[in-house]
Amino acid sequence: MPKLCIVSLFIFCLIGCGGNDYRAPVERRYSAPKTVPTSYAVQRGDTLYSIAFRYGLDYRALALANNISSSFTIYPGQKLLLVKGGEAKKVAAVQSKPVKPKPAVKPVMKAPSPTPARTTSKAIPKVAVKALPKPATTRSNVAVSQWRWPTVGKVVRGYSSSVHKGIDISGERGDPIYAVAAGQVVYAGTGIVGFGELLIVKHNEVYLSAYGHNSRLLVDEGETVKAGQKIAEKGSSGTNTIKLHFEIRKEGKPIDPKKLLP
Repeated sequence: MPKLCIVSLFIFCLIGCGGNDYRAPVERRYSAPKTVPTSYAVQRGDTLYSIAFRYGLDYRALALANNISSSFTIYPGQKLLLVKGGEAKKVAAVQSKPVKPKPAVKPVMKAPSPTPARTTSKAIPKVAVKALPKPATTRSNVAVSQWRWPTVGKVVRGYSSSVHKGIDISGERGDPIYAVAAGQVVYAGTGIVGFGELLIVKHNEVYLSAYGHNSRLLVDEGETVKAGQKIAEKGSSGTNTIKLHFEIRKEGKPIDPKKLLP
């Protein structure tokens, strides 16, 4: 074949390749780790709730295994044991097991000193101690009386216990996202891969709800929210389509939100 023909064919191929600007769509889908590591080093921006959410654990079990107080405060660089509920109780039992005291050294006996004469004194009157009132029931222990939908839109992907831990609801960018029940915001950020701008709300000691792929977060960590309050705006952070990824977790485990939503 003449050289001119070969060069012409090569140029034609280049033009054909350059004219095709198609790229396969990419979507970052989150899937929980198949195996939970035995420990985790706390990173800046983590909360105990976000760590438990990432590995599908109950935050209370995580706190119990690591002797963390009820304030659930953790620090960057702190090493946490990642254990499940039943294992957490075993670890806590071992950690709290009292150490057997060493046998006391027998003291050297000294000569007895003269006993001073006893003096009579009046009996100290007993003072009645007033019982402290029982603490009032906190919001975190209040049962959820009614759930509501987090946003308006079509459910484009359902719950799957093995693959998809929540539901995806379509819509337009900026659509309002509402709290499905009253609670406290325990995480607000982008530290969990695959969820984009994420909010986690604690409703009581049993239930958490999560709202992912938002374009804007309207509440901060530690803030108390009411049922139906606007907490975010719908977006596509962490994915390539506009949608809300919504989850409800019971004692750290994902459940099908449709079983609770009206």
